[in-house]
Amino acid sequence: MPGDDLVPARWQTTRGVTIAAPVERVWPLLVQLGWQRAGWYSLDALERLVGAGDFAEGGSADGVLPRFQGLAVGDPVPLGPGTALTAVVVDAPRALVLQMAMDPVHGTPSAVGDRARLDWTWAFVLAPRPHGSRLVVRVRAAWSPRVVGLAVPPLLEPVHLLMEATMLRGIARRAASAG
Repeated sequence: MPGDDLVPARWQTTRGVTIAAPVERVWPLLVQLGWQRAGWYSLDALERLVGAGDFAEGGSADGVLPRFQGLAVGDPVPLGPGTALTAVVVDAPRALVLQMAMDPVHGTPSAVGDRARLDWTWAFVLAPRPHGSRLVVRVRAAWSPRVVGLAVPPLLEPVHLLMEATMLRGIARRAASAG
């Protein structure tokens, strides 16, 4: 998948959803993702609890917000205050890949000399289907030192599964109802 070459995965998840809408209706929802943007289309209350729930419309947007449609390679996609993913692939309407190197202890961007580092990508890949589209989402992560791996998958995966599965359903619902 696009972005797989950016991080040698020690941990990877891949999930997908079939959407009753063409890729042209799904793509605008993807490029507006983010904190102080259109949101994450997931559990807004939980997002607010962890500090990532300040969205342009109060909650995750129900439709397309034109002011967030100009995403380009190199642009930040904020996760929360002081931390952002970077758009590294923007191939409309096929693939969006976001990447971040972070300090896994503090959740902040990684700095030169940090003892611990979590480098990860989040890829969103769209493909047309006869009666809509298929959205596949992949997260790949690598870390150092090796001991970080003892905590990352068991602590992150239960919450990540819940939030990402909810996000996929939220995107599918919004795209299907936009027509």
